[in-house]
Amino acid sequence: MRGYLKLEDGSIFEGELISKNKKGYGEVVFTTGMTGYQEAITDPSYAGQIVVMTYPLIGNYGI
Repeated sequence: MRGYLKLEDGSIFEGELISKNKKGYGEVVFTTGMTGYQEAITDPSYAGQIVVMTYPLIGNYGI
């Protein structure tokens, strides 16, 4: 299902939802790590935040 990220400055980005079909919100944060992203997506310190992975090969591990 398609989803949209709307930023405070009015920018809108389209993407794919990977959770329930409902509205959500949160602070956008990023991680630059080349490894450990499987831990980042389950880390409770990221609760309520939208995590952006900056390394281009995220997803090749099979998660």
